[in-house]
Amino acid sequence: MNRKIQLLSIIFLGVSQFAFSQIKEEKLVLNKKREPEVKKIEKKKTSVETIKNYPPEEKSQNPVKYTITDVPAVSDFKTSTIQGEDVAPKFDGTAQNNYVQFGMGNYGKILLDGNISKTLENKFEVGADVHLLSTSGLKNDYDWKSKQTSATIGAFLNSYGDKGKFNINAEYGLNNYNYYGIYALTPNADVDLKQKVNQFKVNGYYDFYSNEILNDVRVKSSFLKDHFDAQENQVSILANFSKHAVELGKSGINLNADLGVGLEAVKTDFEMVDKNSSNFFNTNLTPKVTFRKGESYLMLGSGFSFLNAKNSNRLMDQVKNNKTYWFPQAEFQVAAVKEFKFYGGVDGGLKLNTYADLLQENPYALSDQYLKPTETKYHFYVGLRGDIDETLKYDFSAGFGKMKDIMFFKANPLFDNNYTLNRAAYDYANTFSAIYDDGNVSDIKGSVQYFPLANLIIDGEVRFTKYNLKNYDNIYNVPLVNASIGAKYTMLDKRLLLGFKGIFASDRTTNSFSIEGIADASAPNGMIYRSLENTNDKVGGYADLNLSAEYKIHKNFSIFALGNNLLSSKYQTYKAYKVLGPQILGGVKVTF
Repeated sequence: MNRKIQLLSIIFLGVSQFAFSQIKEEKLVLNKKREPEVKKIEKKKTSVETIKNYPPEEKSQNPVKYTITDVPAVSDFKTSTIQGEDVAPKFDGTAQNNYVQFGMGNYGKILLDGNISKTLENKFEVGADVHLLSTSGLKNDYDWKSKQTSATIGAFLNSYGDKGKFNINAEYGLNNYNYYGIYALTPNADVDLKQKVNQFKVNGYYDFYSNEILNDVRVKSSFLKDHFDAQENQVSILANFSKHAVELGKSGINLNADLGVGLEAVKTDFEMVDKNSSNFFNTNLTPKVTFRKGESYLMLGSGFSFLNAKNSNRLMDQVKNNKTYWFPQAEFQVAAVKEFKFYGGVDGGLKLNTYADLLQENPYALSDQYLKPTETKYHFYVGLRGDIDETLKYDFSAGFGKMKDIMFFKANPLFDNNYTLNRAAYDYANTFSAIYDDGNVSDIKGSVQYFPLANLIIDGEVRFTKYNLKNYDNIYNVPLVNASIGAKYTMLDKRLLLGFKGIFASDRTTNSFSIEGIADASAPNGMIYRSLENTNDKVGGYADLNLSAEYKIHKNFSIFALGNNLLSSKYQTYKAYKVLGPQILGGVKVTF
């Protein structure tokens, strides 16, 4: 066994050194995203007991961190946090929280990161961070502007008391980019395609150390405005009440009781095209009880939502809708041994679709959306997970659900049929709108983490998702299969950290348009444009390979190189929106 491990280490070292040599030879780049690190093994959020009964001093050693990550999982041309995941190197357990990072790369990339925090008296921790990423875009692919800039400035405060911990953080984000994905017309080089989104967030969180009565309270707020005067205000409050570890006689079974109470309000107003306006107020109640013995448990609960919704636009008067929803919630786990844990359950819920959420998923969404919530009536699932000798962790599951108002994106045609290229930034068949349909969804997913060596971690994920819709033959802009594989390897006495991430996706169906000019005597110049729709166009799949390396020259100084999309494929995530090609970025990082 030891010889196999040594052989694996030598092979990986050779591959890592070859990859690092390739980084120096390629024309590298980074397309960076600010996103919390994604954990590979998904854990279902239930009322299963969470270990929280430890002394405040011990808990304060693991404070909530608000850090900046360095590289996206998918080197999307857009620099916003879309499906972001950190694949940059991290020296776990040795890195300091305070740092400044600067890098430059091809495509005119400029990266600036900074994070600083300080612990004051009475266990108060204050901190701030800043992130800036700018790119000149795909000048060789488009005659018109495709440059983009994203910036985020944040500050936070952590406090650790005798009974619980408190956090508040504020963040301002700016996204300045262009609707550059034009395929049906050929505009002038100086056409204005600008879109700019400003968003300000304030969040607060209080977590009690024990699970007695009031468990935790969370408050979130968001204020958004874009270049076309769309405005959205959002606030939510969630309180979790609980009573855990109640012994039921001498059976060895413990009872956990939980009640979640949530309020959420969203108001969105658009100022162009149809001038949609929406106002949602939603109240949630989620009572549940859990019977637990060892690692086996049974959870029974329900979800209740009380929604007040208002929608209007220039084509219709205000429509009001008051509705009460009920959703089943149950989950069980049978754990004879830690290596094999069989689980299953059913859940459901109501999701308010906001303009901010739409922009995170698709920044090229039109600044005029008809918003409505998505209802998951029920979702059944079964799975198997386990931990084998603390070397292999796995989780495989399959599910089936029924949904109402599934939200996805369709491409927009021209809004102005006049025969001219002097038109608004969003009026080149280059934007998308949310559409909704009812249907069923089937999903199969799996994730694996493998730890063959103390300094080597290998992980992989795959997800298959199939939609059967009521009105549409295919769901637009959603791949059937997503997969990823990654590795992190530390060497040279933990001074060199190498990372690899491969992202794979199957092709997607979308609608698209061809534009033709036709004679019209009533038009000012005798011609108008006509949009012809193709409802079965394809956006090809992709394989996106990413490499990262960081070398510690000194405990407070390191150099790094990041490579994204190294297969040189300028694939598309949405029709006509090419991502950057092979990207290399190099820089320095100072910790203090």
